[in-house]
Amino acid sequence: TTDLMDIFILIFQRILSNTFYPVPQRAIGVGSAFEGWSAREEDIVYRVLLVCTCPREQPGENTLCFLHHPEEQQRGNEEPTFLNTLCTGSYLDVEKTARWFYQLVSASWRALPQSLNWHLVLLPSSRSCKFKVARGRESLTVEILFGVREGDSDIFVSSQHTETLFTPSTMWPETYAVAEMRFFRYITSQVPRDSWHLRCLQLLARALVGIGFSTYTLKTIVMHLLNTIPVSRWSRRHFLQRLGDAMWYLHFSLLEKRLDHFIVGNQHVPEVIRLPPDVQNAEPSNLFLHLAQDLAAHTQAMDESHEL
Repeated sequence: TTDLMDIFILIFQRILSNTFYPVPQRAIGVGSAFEGWSAREEDIVYRVLLVCTCPREQPGENTLCFLHHPEEQQRGNEEPTFLNTLCTGSYLDVEKTARWFYQLVSASWRALPQSLNWHLVLLPSSRSCKFKVARGRESLTVEILFGVREGDSDIFVSSQHTETLFTPSTMWPETYAVAEMRFFRYITSQVPRDSWHLRCLQLLARALVGIGFSTYTLKTIVMHLLNTIPVSRWSRRHFLQRLGDAMWYLHFSLLEKRLDHFIVGNQHVPEVIRLPPDVQNAEPSNLFLHLAQDLAAHTQAMDESHEL
């Protein structure tokens, strides 16, 4: 997946040079596949975040920029314009960006060496670019999300969906996926070679099949535990203890109707993860707030925790 995206990016940069369109930088792998704990191998989707930055921030680049060139110059340089293709009013539109990117992927595929042996299938998605490449019985699914970095931090605004029923196409929610991926990489660099911390999370994720809890809930709990329990106590002989810790953490969080987000408002995130001050100093976000507001949902969650 990484090799495939690297070649795609080189082609996109060549196509988009000397235009006003966003120029994607190298993709960042995010989510369970790149954190090392995917629950079921057959369901893996390789999610990558494409970073779009102003070319003037890249030394040596001489690409036109929507922010730094007058609109009259844009009108004189290309038709259709950036505003017509990617924007709704004066806002960058996620769904228009996704449609435009699908066209880029489709038009670029034949230039990739992988196209000689692999078959490309574009998959429907309104806020990302999702595709599958297959060769005989082999296949892999890739989902490309679009993002803009907040300063020099590991926090981005992205094209991902929010948990609300409707996300406006001009809304770019904040995502913590890169920061969380970097946390798992940091932990992996600290733990002994026989650590079972990823197996612990993988087993918990598999156990959630058919139960209402999201994998993100258990992932958040395991991240909190990894940040407080010494790395030497995640070996195979501590495996059942750590599973028990996760279950007790879930149980007491449900009783309190509170589970703090691991990134937002957490003053104890390792320093290697770069957070903007407004994210680190924010009031901790409660992932169980909906349970405090809905008695029936809380009762169901308690029943499901006993089943788990």
